Amino acid sequence: MVQKKKMTGSDLVFHCISYVIFSLLIFVCAYPFYYLLICTISNNKLVSLNKITFWPQGIHFQNYIDLIKLENLPRALLNTLIRTVLGTTLNVFCTAYMAYFFTKEQMWHRKFWYRLMVATMYFSAGMIPGYLNSKMLGLVNNFWVYIIPGLISVYNLILIKTFMESLPASLEEAALVDGAGYLNRFFRVVLPLSKPILATIALFCAVGHWNDFFTTKLYITSPKLYTLQFLLYEYLNQISAAQAAMTPEELQALDAASAQIASQNSIRMTLTAIATIPIMCVYPFVQKYYVKGIMIGAVKG
Repeated sequence: MVQKKKMTGSDLVFHCISYVIFSLLIFVCAYPFYYLLICTISNNKLVSLNKITFWPQGIHFQNYIDLIKLENLPRALLNTLIRTVLGTTLNVFCTAYMAYFFTKEQMWHRKFWYRLMVATMYFSAGMIPGYLNSKMLGLVNNFWVYIIPGLISVYNLILIKTFMESLPASLEEAALVDGAGYLNRFFRVVLPLSKPILATIALFCAVGHWNDFFTTKLYITSPKLYTLQFLLYEYLNQISAAQAAMTPEELQALDAASAQIASQNSIRMTLTAIATIPIMCVYPFVQKYYVKGIMIGAVKG
C-alpha cells in the first residue's frame, strides 16, 4: 500500500499560491467570453453605456432574433459549413500527402522542391497578380476559390513533415517487407500514427476557413456564395453607416425608443459571439492532440 506523503507547511503554501494564480489565469481567460455573452442578451442601452460588468440586466434575445432575420443567412451559414468541412478535409489530406513524400530520400530532387516550397512563405506575387491568376483559372465568383488557392499550407507542411520524420522507420520497413507500396504505407501506417499533428493542423485550417471574409470580399459578387462572416461584416457596415448618417436628434430618439434597439456595440458583440462560439465547440475534441502535435512538429524543420 502506497503511503500518502504528509503535506508540510511549505507545501501547503505552495499549493495555495498555485491555486490562486491558476484561478486568476482562468478568470482572465474566461471572463472576456462570459462578458461577451452577457452583453449580447442585456439591455442594449446599458451595454452602450458600459454599465454591464458581471451580471446581465434587462435580459432579451432581440439581437439574435434580428440577425436570424437577415436575408441569405441560412445559405451563408451553409456555405460556411461546407467550406469549413470540405476545405479542412482537403487541406489536411493534401498537405499530409505532400509532406509524406518530402520525407522520402528517393523523391526526385527532393531538396530542391522542398526549398522551393519554403521560399513561397517569404515571397508572393501580391494581391493583384493573385486576383488575375484566379480570374484566368475561372475561380472568380466560384465556390472553389475558397478551397483551391489555399489547398496546401507550407507552414503546416513543415509541421507534418517533421512529425512524420519522428515516427520509427521500422514500422514502414515492416510494411515494405510485406509488399506495401508508398500509398499503402501512407494510408495504413503513417496516417493513423499522425493523428496528433493532423488534428492540430485541422484546427488551424478550420479556424482559418470559418473566420475568413476577405476572400469573399475580393473574389465573390453573387450573394448566393456569401459566407457567414462576410454577411455579418456587411450587416455591421450597413448598421454603422445608417447610424453615422443620423442627426443627433434622431439618435436621441432612437436611444429613447427602446432598450432592445441594437447599438453598434451590441451588434459587434452579437456578431462576435455568433462567429466565435461554433468554432470554439470544436476545440475540446482536438485539445488532447493539440500540445503533442505542436511540440513534436516544431522540434525541427
